[in-house]
Amino acid sequence: MKNKLVIFGSGDIAQLAHYYFSEDSDYEVVAFTVDAAYKTDDTFCGLPVIAFEELQSVYSSDDVYVFVALSYSRLNAIRKEKYLTVKSLGYKLVSYISSKATVLNNRNIGENCFILEDNTIQPFVQIGNNITLWSGNHIGHHSVIKDHTFLASHIVVSGGVSIGEQCFIGVNATLRDHISVGDRCVVGAGALLLENAEPDGVYKGVATERSTRSSSGLRKI
Repeated sequence: MKNKLVIFGSGDIAQLAHYYFSEDSDYEVVAFTVDAAYKTDDTFCGLPVIAFEELQSVYSSDDVYVFVALSYSRLNAIRKEKYLTVKSLGYKLVSYISSKATVLNNRNIGENCFILEDNTIQPFVQIGNNITLWSGNHIGHHSVIKDHTFLASHIVVSGGVSIGEQCFIGVNATLRDHISVGDRCVVGAGALLLENAEPDGVYKGVATERSTRSSSGLRKI
């Protein structure tokens, strides 16, 4: 018999969490929950939506596990707040780790993590709580990712890197080995970090500019 799971959220990430947990885990999603002020429907993905303020009266912490399925809004602050609130009510938070991820760190992974397909997590990596690793990332050996951080897709984190709390790392960013990224940093898509990043920093990649030539003027090969 599968363990029962309630997902916090009713947006795209909650729908994805429902898919992944249903198709590739030992959990059965039985309901969704959101704050009453954001409850717009009674069902989502064919399951009941419960006002979070009423969750304890429907499911006790002994009945279900919880997964907080939220994005990086306000630099992960909302996901952090809901994670801590759920935890304070005594619910056990669970992680999803894709069976199609390569995980070589003895599952040194915290709770409420969302680790999708094609991630490579090398030996001796430490992954904290409430971390999202979207698909296709490389997390190099002896690296540390601290709580409430969100990594998009196809990021290269080289060996021995430390990423602080509440960071956002964008698609195709590259972090060289043995650097530190301070808390609440934003590293943009395609950025290349070669040195330590101070807390609260924003590091942008270089955007590709439109050519002065039009596509119709290109020669056929």
